[in-house]
Amino acid sequence: MKNIVILGSTGSIGTQALDVIRAHPDRFRVAALSCNRGIEAFMAQIEAFRPRHVAVADEALYRELKEKTALVDSAITVHAGLAGLQEIAALESADTVLVSIVGNAALLPTLSAIRAGKRIALASKEVLVTSGERIMKEAAYYGVELLPVDSEHSALFQALEGNRRQTVEKLILTASGGPFRSPEWHRDRLKKVTFQEALKHPNWSMGSKITIDSSTLMNKGLEVIEARWLFDIPYEHIDVLVHKESIIHSMVQYHDSSVIAQLGLPDMKLPILYAFGYPERILSDFERLDLSRIGQLSFSAPDHERFPCLNLAYRAGRMGGSATTVLNAANEALVARFLNGEIGFYDISDRIESLLDQHTVIQNPDYDTIMEIDADTRRQIFKDKHTRQGVSL
Repeated sequence: MKNIVILGSTGSIGTQALDVIRAHPDRFRVAALSCNRGIEAFMAQIEAFRPRHVAVADEALYRELKEKTALVDSAITVHAGLAGLQEIAALESADTVLVSIVGNAALLPTLSAIRAGKRIALASKEVLVTSGERIMKEAAYYGVELLPVDSEHSALFQALEGNRRQTVEKLILTASGGPFRSPEWHRDRLKKVTFQEALKHPNWSMGSKITIDSSTLMNKGLEVIEARWLFDIPYEHIDVLVHKESIIHSMVQYHDSSVIAQLGLPDMKLPILYAFGYPERILSDFERLDLSRIGQLSFSAPDHERFPCLNLAYRAGRMGGSATTVLNAANEALVARFLNGEIGFYDISDRIESLLDQHTVIQNPDYDTIMEIDADTRRQIFKDKHTRQGVSL
């Protein structure tokens, strides 16, 4: 029986992780859950799984959550704020911590879990995008297993097992291409695209932020940076291939020319179950892949002109140091503004490029510096918003 902490249990990954736990009550138990603000959905989870600890990121909701959980079970300990997330991430009773918080808010709770010696099931790619070098060194120092939950990185992890890293020639991350992969979505049309159109992903059910990232291909760019740190492979040996069916989740090419791929239907519960059960493969009732029914698989190179965010991610990764923090923070803030209908599709990539042009890179920044650069980048995006509205700063 493994005791699981889920950071971000009301999000897309978190709810699917609870489905996995519900289907395997003899193997997994919920030790703690956290949410950001959605108390109503969170309370339903608390009632169903009865964790001993819960946390809400928004400290203003602490009293409300405490009162409501007391009606369910007075023995539940309630935590709040960033400190609360760090506390439940380091629980003595926990074996595995699933990090599925959106954005850079996941960084410090992940660090707490690593320093407490917990196995990490990582779904928040921003942790490695902003702090990959430091996080991987911390994980090695504390002897912590860091298991990827992204379908692409889980696929790479599986395709690398049993093989020596020095025989790897190339990592190939596959991308669905998002809702705008068809050439009919030319640049002039994409300039006018709405966030409602961008949220209509053809293959995957995901949260709004990651779905927008998929539409711009920034999601794949962030995954390239994540793969660089997870697997210690340089950027020039990491490729992206558009594969609209989302059946091959990623591939590894070896120096003898062999290519090993991991296939499966697009269902995030599979990589979640794999991370929870590793190294065992646990019997599941997931739908089985039938290639004869699918008929054919297609591949194409990404269109860098229509989707400049992918190249911007490679650029920030090669700049190194604090550049990836700027990339990530700017993207998060700009995606939020796009979802509010305040900016256009290409304003995201244009502003990120401008910020990278202006940034003086700090190599190997410490965590405080990373958080300062993250906050400063977001302030600049906020300043843009008010400047354009004619507000005096």
